[in-house]
Amino acid sequence: MTKSRHYLAALLSTMLAGVAMAQEAQVASDDIGQMNPEATAAAFPGRGFSPYADRNYPTQVFWGDQHVHTGWSVDAGAFGATLGPEEALRFARGEQVTSSLGRPVKLSRPLDWAAITDHSDAAGVIFEIRDGNPELMADEQPRRWHDMMAAGQGVQAASEMIAAQSNNNVPASMKDPRLAMTVWQKNTSIMEKYNEPGVFTAFIGYEWTSNAGGGDNLHRNVIYRDGKAKADEVLPMTTFDSENPEDLWKWMQAWQDKTGGYLLAIPHNGNLSNGKMFALNTFLGDPLTREWAETRAKWEPMYEITQIKGDGETHPSLSPNDEFAGFEKWDAANLAGVPKTPGMIEREYARRALQEGLKLEAELGVNPFKFGFVSGTDTHTGLTTAEEDNFFGKHTGVEPSPHRWEHPVIKTPEVNVMGWQMAASGYTGVWATENTRESIWDALKRKEAYSTTGPRMTVRFFGGWDFDAKDAQTRMPAEAGYAKGVPMGGDLSAAPAGKAPSFLVAALKDPYSGNLDRIQIIKGWVDATGALQEKVHDVAWSGDRQPGADGKLPDVGNTVDVENAIWTNTIGAGELITVWRDPEFDPALRAVYYARVLEIPTPRWTAYDQKRFGIKMAPEVPMTVVERAYTSPIWYTP
Repeated sequence: MTKSRHYLAALLSTMLAGVAMAQEAQVASDDIGQMNPEATAAAFPGRGFSPYADRNYPTQVFWGDQHVHTGWSVDAGAFGATLGPEEALRFARGEQVTSSLGRPVKLSRPLDWAAITDHSDAAGVIFEIRDGNPELMADEQPRRWHDMMAAGQGVQAASEMIAAQSNNNVPASMKDPRLAMTVWQKNTSIMEKYNEPGVFTAFIGYEWTSNAGGGDNLHRNVIYRDGKAKADEVLPMTTFDSENPEDLWKWMQAWQDKTGGYLLAIPHNGNLSNGKMFALNTFLGDPLTREWAETRAKWEPMYEITQIKGDGETHPSLSPNDEFAGFEKWDAANLAGVPKTPGMIEREYARRALQEGLKLEAELGVNPFKFGFVSGTDTHTGLTTAEEDNFFGKHTGVEPSPHRWEHPVIKTPEVNVMGWQMAASGYTGVWATENTRESIWDALKRKEAYSTTGPRMTVRFFGGWDFDAKDAQTRMPAEAGYAKGVPMGGDLSAAPAGKAPSFLVAALKDPYSGNLDRIQIIKGWVDATGALQEKVHDVAWSGDRQPGADGKLPDVGNTVDVENAIWTNTIGAGELITVWRDPEFDPALRAVYYARVLEIPTPRWTAYDQKRFGIKMAPEVPMTVVERAYTSPIWYTP
């Protein structure tokens, strides 16, 4: 008791002394508390003492998937997907659900947002056919497909339905606007139910699925900024209406004019377009115009650079000096398995399109390919699983099993894409001020977002004229980034005399994934002769490695134990940050820059399958993966 009394007395004495000291300081200088706010402001210029108060820029990354299909999509439901939009959103929010094949499944961590983008063509009708909707059963073809699904011939029924859609030859009952509106309003009601501002954002959206020529992928995800009231005013556009992207842009403009709302479109899988995604002519083959360039740039501010059906950054044939260009390629054919012909690949990949955009800007006055980067899974199971150890595949036919690696995904006499070629990818990180539809959509519109192949690494990328090494010696790079430059998605122009652009780039590893190998800045430009150029710069890396005589950085190493599907983070770095200035800058030439962040090698989903199922895959199947992030670019215009 005596010790307690002594302790309390000492504590009280200390507290009273502290109060007296504070009072004396207030009397002497009035520089603490609320007695003299003017003195406080003078002592702490700017926002005040707390570095987290009154920040007027995005301070948090919100993770999501802008490309999710459920059983409501014809090519998902007919393959056996039973999860609808509601189950997909519950899963994305972090709940455990049961997969279409009866397996329990849950994400390692909840996502912050998701867009359910079921195909607008006959959206939801597949469940109506499966369940025997009387209006549809009055039509011979839907009744036949219903009977096929009931007899276990869902794959054949799906193939027929997809072919009918591609040829705009579906029965009239499947295009009935009354049925379509009923399904759409049910969809938007589900989005409203699960949209919880500040907690989880459920975007209203759909996929417009143009398969030009019967298989050339020109798909776009259409994402709404607004809620159900405006979305329900007009039915989504389908490819029954048109397969021409220019008609989609016209529809989007008419929708905005009618509702006062906002839309954007996100193209994906140019690698499966057989040269049409970034073609240098219009859909109808006409020469490009300034108006066309302005319209595309307005409606398509982002591009999906990576997903299950392959990575779309660049190709080894386009970037022969890039040792990481061969990542997860689907480059043999279009969606229908029609093989490539010479010249197609150069119109299919994002890096080359960014360079072409600079050239078109010089010719047309507007850059039509001025897009940022996002990614999505393009799952057709309703499950947004982009992690290697939790990958549930493209569709229900390739959910986890001992044989999915050898299951053909695209099979024609000329082309055979196997199940092991699926990529467990990807998620989008958005720098937004809050977790709401408006804030995240606005960040996508201004291109302040980046793509990853699955890991949730934190990446910052700023460009300006005055960054220096001290700006990389901070725990808060955004302070200098926003104060002295522009973030990813931004523009630099009119270079000050004698200055080259400098870039502040920082990356922090995903605590669930591998350490970081390096940060690279990829520059694209058009030289004085009009030729397209590119160069990959290693700007920050782990360890004490030094570039060799060829300028290449030595390999980081590999700690993967394939047999046990594990790795150690004994190589690489937890974080990397640097300021890099372009050493070859010509202020007279347009240029574009983006950052690519690479992890150390980790086990690929195929290694996890091989371990879990006790199988041995063919020698050509990759067992490791170098996960990565791509920031949206920063452009320089003279």
